[in-house]
Amino acid sequence: MKKGLFSKIVAAFILVVTLTFIILAASLSAWLQNYYFKVKKQDIIRGVNAIKSYAINYLQLGNNGSNMKDVLTYTKEFYKADVILVDNLGFLTDLSIESNKALKEHQFDIISQDLDKLKSNGIVEHKGQFGNVYKSPVYTLEVPIFSDNGSFVGAIIVNSPLEETKAPLKDIYLIIWLNAILGVILSSIVIYNLSQKIIIKPLEKINYVAGKIAKGEVDKRVEIKSSDEIGQLVESFNSMAVSIEEMEKHRREFVSNVSHEIRSPMTSIKGFIGGILDGVIPPEKQNYYLSLTYEEVQRLTRLINDLLDLSAIDSGKLNMRLEEVNINEIIRLTAIKSEEKIKSRRIKLEVLFSEDNLFVIADRDRITQVITNLLDNSLKYGQEGGNVKIATKNRGNKVYVSIYNDGPNIDPEDLKHIWDRFYKAEKSRTTKTSTGLGLPIVRSILTQLGEDILVENRDVGVVFTFTLKKA
Repeated sequence: MKKGLFSKIVAAFILVVTLTFIILAASLSAWLQNYYFKVKKQDIIRGVNAIKSYAINYLQLGNNGSNMKDVLTYTKEFYKADVILVDNLGFLTDLSIESNKALKEHQFDIISQDLDKLKSNGIVEHKGQFGNVYKSPVYTLEVPIFSDNGSFVGAIIVNSPLEETKAPLKDIYLIIWLNAILGVILSSIVIYNLSQKIIIKPLEKINYVAGKIAKGEVDKRVEIKSSDEIGQLVESFNSMAVSIEEMEKHRREFVSNVSHEIRSPMTSIKGFIGGILDGVIPPEKQNYYLSLTYEEVQRLTRLINDLLDLSAIDSGKLNMRLEEVNINEIIRLTAIKSEEKIKSRRIKLEVLFSEDNLFVIADRDRITQVITNLLDNSLKYGQEGGNVKIATKNRGNKVYVSIYNDGPNIDPEDLKHIWDRFYKAEKSRTTKTSTGLGLPIVRSILTQLGEDILVENRDVGVVFTFTLKKA
């Protein structure tokens, strides 16, 4: 997990944080540099404006050359930059090219490209080479000079070494990027620890418990209290674990019940046949015990058939062939087939149909099995010599089928488990003809048909009611 999810989460977060800090530091550095040069530009312009009057007098009248030289020298020392004076044609004055060979060689093309903009009262700003005068890049600011009548008389050019100009920014850049690096490191540590605490460790606990459950320890639970998505995941996981534990409990009970149900007839069959083969049972009683053996074989066959039906239903392999069937006709045929059981218990069967023919959408064989199982259940648990009633009613797009017997009420606690496999409410009422699977099969078939069944205690007796879709 650490090599997979953990590393991906940490790497993704650190990448995002790193990019954020880099963009922030770069943006802040660029903004600071622009702001610094803006302030620098305004400062130089103020200084140039202060010496404009000297420059105008010098350029127009050619006098006070010594004063202008002193002014230029002072300005150079104040700004630690070269200050150059050019006339209205772009030629450098003698004051500017004095003892400067490079300026003399390039004085004709030094500002020729900027002259039009200067005449339009535009301030020119450059960063880079100033002709071929300087060996290293400079920050150049060209400020135009106009006389009192508004005529262009020249310009003052200030050249500051770019590296020296940026020097005050270096310390600030260092602070910005050191803070960015420190922020990335601290964020990485926080992300690492939070990812471990909030995501990875809870997932490791869930993974550990899941492994235990997979090995059969279905009583294990994840003990994490949280109100976030991890907490919801833990609740869902524990809920799933409870379901698995219940399923495992039902599975064990199911295996135990099946073993018991099969062992009982097998033991009887083995005892009867063994007694006949060993001669313990005399010849005149052998037919009687063979008939008992036959009954046990039938009981075993019913159990196996019911188990196969349930297996087919659970696995989804029970194919329903839906068609229009007359539910009243199916009830009549089922009642006729159960005539022997009805007579043996002296039960009065009453069939009540709201219509002579009532067609529904169902699988004929499976709905016959539903009616048969419910009728058998009523005949088994109804009062001997009592009453059983089967009724059908047409309501809207549904047909309601109810089967009533006047036997004892089912205990409310038993009603919760009546659809459980092999569940028998009263062991004393259970006969050898019962497998405990009839009602679960009924409910499973109706569920596959998209219908439901209810059981209800009456003042006297019990009634089962289920629905079918009307054709």
